[in-house]
Amino acid sequence: MSDYTQNNTIEGVRSRMRSKSSISLIATDLSQSVDPVFKNIEIQDIHSDSRRVSDGDLFVAIPGNRENGEDFVGDALNRGAKIIVTENSDINLKGKAAKLCVNDARKALAQISRRHNGSPDLDLDLIGVTGTNGKTTVTTLIRFLLEESAQPVGLIGTVRYHLGDRELPSFRTTPESSDIYPMLKSMLASGCSEAVMEVSSHGIHQHRVFGINFEIAVFLNLSRDHLDYHHDMENYFREKIKIFNGENGPLPKIAVINQDCPYGRRLIEQLPPQVRILTFGTSEGCDFRAREVEVGENQTRLILDSLAGTHVVTSPLIGSFNVLNLLAALAVVHAQGRSISDTLRKVSTFGGVDGRMETVSEDYDFNVVVDYAHTPDALRNALSILRECTTGRLHVVFGCGGDRDQGKRMEMTRVACAGADQIWVTSDNPRTESLSDIFNDMRKGVSRGAKISFIEDRRRAISMSLDAAEAGDCILIAGKGHESFQEVQYSAIPFDDRKIARELLKIKKLSL
Repeated sequence: MSDYTQNNTIEGVRSRMRSKSSISLIATDLSQSVDPVFKNIEIQDIHSDSRRVSDGDLFVAIPGNRENGEDFVGDALNRGAKIIVTENSDINLKGKAAKLCVNDARKALAQISRRHNGSPDLDLDLIGVTGTNGKTTVTTLIRFLLEESAQPVGLIGTVRYHLGDRELPSFRTTPESSDIYPMLKSMLASGCSEAVMEVSSHGIHQHRVFGINFEIAVFLNLSRDHLDYHHDMENYFREKIKIFNGENGPLPKIAVINQDCPYGRRLIEQLPPQVRILTFGTSEGCDFRAREVEVGENQTRLILDSLAGTHVVTSPLIGSFNVLNLLAALAVVHAQGRSISDTLRKVSTFGGVDGRMETVSEDYDFNVVVDYAHTPDALRNALSILRECTTGRLHVVFGCGGDRDQGKRMEMTRVACAGADQIWVTSDNPRTESLSDIFNDMRKGVSRGAKISFIEDRRRAISMSLDAAEAGDCILIAGKGHESFQEVQYSAIPFDDRKIARELLKIKKLSL
């Protein structure tokens, strides 16, 4: 599936929320002058994809690794663009449109989108959640806990977008700014006063959230991921903290930070004094601290010591890492002025998130779980949880993405060898890279004596794991979670681990 096809799911919202901005106002915001011939023209919509441009629109030519927006200026003009924003002053528009030259096209896109949509972030209590693992669970839980029947809460996240009166499938964890602001505007129009957003490191670095006013910023954790993009952990960390320290936009009023994480403790030390800090974790001194944690097969129980008093917390979310996710969400709820006592009644009914430790087996004497774990830490956590509640053997089916951090591959294999009894390594979004190259990198992490198979076809790997399962065993199918496709050579091939597993289980039942 192309970016255009995916992005097209938001077009209805953009059309419904369409407003107009004069070229002269936009030029003023960017400290640019504009040809008097165009200064009174009103912009209909804003795009960075020329295929979405129609008459009267503004087109931002964004430089990219695979494609350069400047190469599509002609297409945008042919489709009726009336203003072109570019970093290249040499582009000749031949009088067809106004030209604004900027130093950073992505920052300009964010500024223009915010102006065009009336700065909806200022009228929402917006909560931004960042971290390597747990963003989807925490944002979904926060929305669930804050939302009331008469008061919807917006959500922009990995699985879906909740806009108050409608729900859309997600096409990117953190969308482009030209999509974010119409979404926020739509939330306001449907009665939302609060919204929560997953904020990825890519989204921060590419200025998709530049200038957004986050009332609360949440730091969950930091572990190895995306180093193909950020190169090292320090760069990765520096991107994450920009929504906390004012580099991305206004300072948040409140920062909710995992004190158990070394990077969280570093962040606490770096924050300016005007930002109120709420800490969470299991260590002494946390504002929201869990103790006497009991993780069972079907629930987690803990004692919560917090600024709101001491409470017993019971949740269907299992695993030690979900303890921290719970604490983060409860700290946010407290910061938003909600009663913790009332909130805890809702916590006990939260059913989890699609593709996050989701059980798909039925009527079998072994368990099959699908999870999004695609980092070494996330895979380690998932295996650890399942080991605690598995009486038999623990199997895992997983792969590593192509065109991404190669160093992660060996590490994830080591984690699998340490945590599982039997392993099937398979395809997981190979993109433009050959599976043989990916497998060769992963083989470097194989431990002596490990029971491991390399199976290119993901369906076959899942099938083989099911055939090997016995009573009391558990199979973890990791990496894709809620995703319903495989990325292969710039195409999206339908593939849903949950659907495939259920189909194969039905076939297995027929053969019994």
